Amino acid sequence: MSYDALTGRTALITGAASGMGEATARLLASHGVRVALLARRAGRLTELAAKIEADGGQALTVAADVTDQASVDAAASRVHAAYGEVDLVVNAAGVMLPNPVTDGRADEWQRMLDTNVAGALRVIRAFAPDLIAAAEAGRTADLVNISSIGAHIAFPNYAVYGATKAALTYLSQSLRTELGPRDVRVTNIEPGLTDTELGDHIDNAELSGQLAGMFDALTGLTADDIADLIAYTTSRARHVNLRQAIVLPTRQA
Repeated sequence: MSYDALTGRTALITGAASGMGEATARLLASHGVRVALLARRAGRLTELAAKIEADGGQALTVAADVTDQASVDAAASRVHAAYGEVDLVVNAAGVMLPNPVTDGRADEWQRMLDTNVAGALRVIRAFAPDLIAAAEAGRTADLVNISSIGAHIAFPNYAVYGATKAALTYLSQSLRTELGPRDVRVTNIEPGLTDTELGDHIDNAELSGQLAGMFDALTGLTADDIADLIAYTTSRARHVNLRQAIVLPTRQA
């Protein structure tokens, strides 16, 4: 697959310290995209940027927390000072903290809401003007939100996580009505079982074991699989919007 159309673009990628965000940053950079890497773990970002640059790419590390508006605003200023406007935004930051709702884990609920929903909104608020300006100048402009199959299919004990992803899916749908007429493409990607660090955050031994068993049974996707889909989507002709993609392991489909 040729991704030559990506060359020369500038991307902001959240959650770039690991998983889908990291894989997307590596792949886009390998095709000539300048990538601004945004995540909380500065050390991981520095390592990733060094790898990208060693392979001939361009990368900017931006340590920031999407749950904090001031942090996101400061990150946007740093990106603009270094790269100017971005024309591709990938909202890959996310957390998955399953537990029965009856456990009343309000700390987990708030963290997922702040990251998966409000965090995405903060990033959109900071960079949507860039995307609009790029489109007005005749360039390709993309907003990619990474949701989950959990937005459509209910899994026991994942109610709040699924609700946050359903909100992100609906947000993407609604944003198309606002940004599409201005030539900004909005794509919502809903992966199924994918091997990332999300499962490492689960503090429920039973649910952690269930997730491991699913990987054994279903042969999950990799972060590189999702990155490839993002590269494909954003490298299409600017009048083509792949609006939503549900991507699952064959055994889960």
